[in-house]
Amino acid sequence: MYLNYYKIKKHTLKARKLVIKGINTAGSGHPGGSFSMAEILGCLFVKHLKFDPKNPQWEDRDRLVLSKGHAAPGLFSNMAVAGYFPESEIETLRKFGSKLQGHPDLKCPGVEFCGGSLGTGLSYSVGIALAGKIDSKNYHVYTIIGDGESDEGQIWEASMTAAKYKTDNLTVFLDRNFIQQDSYTEKIMPLDERLEGDDLSEMWKDASRWKTGDKWRSFGWNVIEIDGHRIEQIDAAIAKAKATKGVPTMIISRTIKGKSVEHMEDNPQWHGKAPNSDVVPIINLELDSQFMIAPSIIAGDMTNLENEVKRCVSGRADYIHLDVMDGQFVPNKTFDHNKIKELRTLTVIPFDSHLMINEPVKHVRDYIDAGSDVITVHAEVTDESSFGEISDLLKQNGVGVGLAINPSTELPEWSYRFISSLDQLIVMSVVPGKSGQKYIEETHAKMARLNSILRQNNFSGYIEADGGVNLENIGSIFADGARVFVGGSAIIGQQDIRDAIRDFRSEILKSRRQTMLDKANELGGKELVNKWINLHVLGETKDQIRKIAQEAKYI
Repeated sequence: MYLNYYKIKKHTLKARKLVIKGINTAGSGHPGGSFSMAEILGCLFVKHLKFDPKNPQWEDRDRLVLSKGHAAPGLFSNMAVAGYFPESEIETLRKFGSKLQGHPDLKCPGVEFCGGSLGTGLSYSVGIALAGKIDSKNYHVYTIIGDGESDEGQIWEASMTAAKYKTDNLTVFLDRNFIQQDSYTEKIMPLDERLEGDDLSEMWKDASRWKTGDKWRSFGWNVIEIDGHRIEQIDAAIAKAKATKGVPTMIISRTIKGKSVEHMEDNPQWHGKAPNSDVVPIINLELDSQFMIAPSIIAGDMTNLENEVKRCVSGRADYIHLDVMDGQFVPNKTFDHNKIKELRTLTVIPFDSHLMINEPVKHVRDYIDAGSDVITVHAEVTDESSFGEISDLLKQNGVGVGLAINPSTELPEWSYRFISSLDQLIVMSVVPGKSGQKYIEETHAKMARLNSILRQNNFSGYIEADGGVNLENIGSIFADGARVFVGGSAIIGQQDIRDAIRDFRSEILKSRRQTMLDKANELGGKELVNKWINLHVLGETKDQIRKIAQEAKYI
């Protein structure tokens, strides 16, 4: 069963925007904890959860219990995207008479657990899991608990009960974002190790401090530890949990409270606080501005691609870009689906397969079967009929659909009818098949033309920049609208891939901050610019953003 990576990303983005809309309209709510579990819920609703929104009480449905009930906006937004009720209904959040209350309430069809007091959801879930076993039902119970609510003794009583009765139909996610209502969890009641300062990165950098998994193992649970924002890790963990027999599974998901909105991230102030209406458009723009880094392994040692993949894993790449060249569409030849199949066993990081080959319609099935998560074919060697066949096949198999155009190619008119369903558009900024080329400067103007066409045709995917991307130009390429960045020699060619990717992200972040300030200035001038800057209270971020604003003469 394929990852369906882009479908999950799009679902998650839409859900995050609905959280902001609902909480802003209500004037209260909990964005921080809703965002920290966003990818977990996205994976569940898109791929793993067995449910029917038209029949919420379907007897064989899987059960989803949100024990950390204050994050109800995150649950409701995912339910809306999944079709339980119109997305517009999120604007009734916390209003009298609404089925969308501040905590999950059974008056909302599809909600499994009426969450009020923290710590009770796991006990409830154990009961549902035991009932399923007694009744010989095949449903699975998924539960999300918070690290703050793990202060409650009932959590640990329930954990003993679940292990004793071998509830292997129960999978629990611990949303380990290190923040609870009052402060950082490790200052109040440490699950890992006490935090002396306010730098949460300490808890990420040193795995020897992670004690939570040991606690759950000692209670008899199967424990899996993941980055709770990596879709592929969440997906793999759920699959492992469902395959584990005889014990319940705890998936410790290290997350960031307020993830994807910089001023909310790791900030206890945003545990329960509504954003003001004047900054909502800027927040939505920031949500639309998330980005991914995809190293191209052919820029490394072609005789040892296995090692290049391992370097990408250790470097924390978002994707691994696989340039497939057949020696006909382009002069060079690299590898085919057989090599991708070999490499697939090394990592769960998404494989972004870029097919620079003739007649891709004849070969695309091989690349699906090899384990590609995204497959991109070229407009120059497809037409409306063949691309339609490719697109249908990819979507049927949960594989992202990509279209690529060479530097001298404009989007063909036949492609317009596919734009709204495209997951990825690769804009080549070098001539494919030739190494050592510089970024073609005319690509900037081309991106502007493309953005207009894409907007008019309801494009909801990601533009990928491929060719000649480096630290000097990546910020301007981001400003052009690209959100996926392929790095060849600028990443794979470096000795330390992690440092190279970190530097890429740093340059993109500067450009993204500039974009947010541009929007603030457009909407509210100096006053809104200052307000946006002052939302950023942690570390050196405020000073860095203020410097950008001063250079732009906004303040």
